Amino acid sequence: MRLHDDVSEDRLRGVLDEFTGVIYQRPPLRASVKRRVRKRKIYYIDLLDRAGRDVLIKVGCEAGTYIRKLCFDIGEALGCGAHMRELRRVRSGPLTEDENIVTLQELYYFYGKWRESGDEQALKRVILPMEKALELIPKIYIRDSAIDAICHGAELTAPGVLYLNSGIKRGDIIAIMSLKGEAVALAKALASTEEIMEMRRGFVALTRRVIMPRGVYPKMWSKYCVK
Repeated sequence: MRLHDDVSEDRLRGVLDEFTGVIYQRPPLRASVKRRVRKRKIYYIDLLDRAGRDVLIKVGCEAGTYIRKLCFDIGEALGCGAHMRELRRVRSGPLTEDENIVTLQELYYFYGKWRESGDEQALKRVILPMEKALELIPKIYIRDSAIDAICHGAELTAPGVLYLNSGIKRGDIIAIMSLKGEAVALAKALASTEEIMEMRRGFVALTRRVIMPRGVYPKMWSKYCVK
């Protein structure tokens, strides 16, 4: 972040602390979403380094936060103005810069090896399975006999559930998983973990996005899932 005037470090740290927690943001003019005020949570803002008016900060924030707008708002609060000079994303959900990223050159190299030999292990070194991106999402594990119905867009009902994570609340986005740990679909929970465990019939979750292709598991529709 580049400050537009000189500011003391104590003043800077005080304002950064004020932006920790729930903030209100209007997306900038050049944004891919409607410019309406919305709430976003800032988990932390760490001041890592400073050289004159250039300030290096590390921000942990809710998805959808505009960092360039955050820098602008910090500048307004300081009374001197500020703008974002550079942005580097080091984490998105369970994916981190240290463990998961590869260069385009590495990707191209292993893609070439796969094209030459057909060895899928070469690609698996650099392309992670879909399930990796779902690590932090609560999960419901279902019977094999319910999977193909979900793949055709059916809603999940209680008889299809075998077990599930704790802490699920009504309205949460959850991942529907096979017993092998394969991602079947994303869905919206209609009941909490405790309520689902007591249910013997009725809808448990509304399917929002199917991930697994149809036909991977045999068709056995009528018993566990109903559109």
